[in-house]
Formats: sequence, C-alpha cells, structure tokens
Amino acid sequence: MQVFENGEHVIIWGDAIKALSSNIPDCSVDLIFADPPYNIGKNFSGRKDKWESEEVYLQWCYEWLNLCAQKLKDTGSFYLMSATQSMPYFDIYLRDKVYILSRIVWYYDSSGVQAKKYYGSLYEPILFCVKNKNKYTFNADDILVEAKTGAKRRLIDYRKPVPTLYNTQKVPGNVWEFPRVRYRMDEYENHPTQKPVALLERMILASSNPGDIVLDPFSGTFTTSFVAKKLGRKSIGIEIEEEYVRIGLRRLHIQTHYKGEELKREPRSYEVKHYSERQQLRLFERG
Repeated sequence: MQVFENGEHVIIWGDAIKALSSNIPDCSVDLIFADPPYNIGKNFSGRKDKWESEEVYLQWCYEWLNLCAQKLKDTGSFYLMSATQSMPYFDIYLRDKVYILSRIVWYYDSSGVQAKKYYGSLYEPILFCVKNKNKYTFNADDILVEAKTGAKRRLIDYRKPVPTLYNTQKVPGNVWEFPRVRYRMDEYENHPTQKPVALLERMILASSNPGDIVLDPFSGTFTTSFVAKKLGRKSIGIEIEEEYVRIGLRRLHIQTHYKGEELKREPRSYEVKHYSERQQLRLFERG
C-alpha cells in the first residue's frame, strides 16, 4: 500500500478493505461515495470484475459496507451505486446500519448493450443514506433545478389565500438524467465505468460543506476527488489499479511525474489524426 498526498487531498494505492481498515479513522468522514465493481465482467486494466459466485461477491461487499458505515461521522452521508441485480441485497443489508432516505435512479441516454431479447438497461441505482436522520447535511439551495410547473407553464396555485405562481425552482426528484461519459467529452479518461462530473457535483454540493472530507473507496478515474477539490472539499481516494492511480495523481495535481515519466492525458485517436493532418498540411505548404 502506498499513500500520495498534497495538502488536503490523499490517494491511497491499495486494496479498499485494507485501506479502510488501517488508514481511515472511525467517525472521521463527512461524505462517502462508493461505486464498486459490479460483478458483471468488466475489464479494469486487466483485472476482471467477476467473482466466483454471487455469494462470494456479496460477502466481500458487506465487509467494505460495514467499514464505510464505521468511517462516517455521526452527521455523515453515504451514496452507494451498484448493479441493478445487487442493489436489493445492499438495500436490505444497510437498513440496520444507516438510514436510507432516497432510492435514486441515474437515467442516461442510451444503453451500452443493445439488447435484442430483453430490455436493455438505461439506468443505475443509487442509495442516499445518512448516519443520523435527524442531523445531516443537505444543502437544498445548492442543487435546485427548474420546476416546470412554475417556470414554463406559469401555473397559479389558487388554493392559497392569495393566488400565487408555483415555484420556478425545486429540489431534484429521485430520477436524475445525466449523460454517460463519452469518448469525445473533455472529461473522458481511459476507464470502462467512469462517472460524470455533473453526477458527483450534485451529491457533493448537497451532502457536504467546504472543508469537509469526502471519501471514495473505489476511485477509478478519481472524479469524486476531482469534484471535491473543485468545490473546496478535502478528499481521500482509494484505488487498487496503478494505471488509475496515475490518472488521479494527474487530475489532482499531486504529482507531475511518476516513475520518471511525465503524467499526461493520453491523446484521443481523433486528436492524433488531426495532428497528423496538420503536420502534413504544413509540409505541403513548405514544399
């Protein structure tokens, strides 16, 4: 296990359960976002996301879920993502450890698998949990969205003593529509299940305050830490794959070089093509 840090941001290269057990004090974290491997066979830099059985996978998950609950402050919040087939188990398992306030659906615009004999998946489930349902952070004003009833339809509520326009803004419901991260997006990194910045912004704005500690035990491309830094929070990111740790070191500006190599975003295929075309044009012009 190796730890990299730069002021208020920490990257732990190692196993999530070991890092949670030995590196994170109990009751020390304000907000946790956990997006674990889904046990569906994805390839993470050569490591297959597939356990020998569903039972073994669930037991592994229960172990780090217990640790996450221990690491949360009494006023802390916890967002958990998972595959649709696993979420019912987690929902039930967590009920005597935290309070589940919302069951959120992250809806996106197209399915990664174009199903032909069943209905393709267009969403991923998220649990919003808190340690104490009577005392937790929820910054409603920071995440308001347009309320179409008041903003577009301009409807009036005649039930009030003085007829009043409906509000033009509201707290989002539990169906969130954000596009998945695509190859041509600026935020794209080389990772099979990268989550969008906008999704993390909503959770971190709502459930933490500047200076709070945000933890992600399965950091991947370190979008959670990236957004936490952008919004003035502290971050701890745990990741087992060295390739993704390199991404985190670069995105968080913790290091400019790693093992003697400069940390740079890999150029996209279309960028290489355009660069080559420009070089050829310059040579033609000189000729």
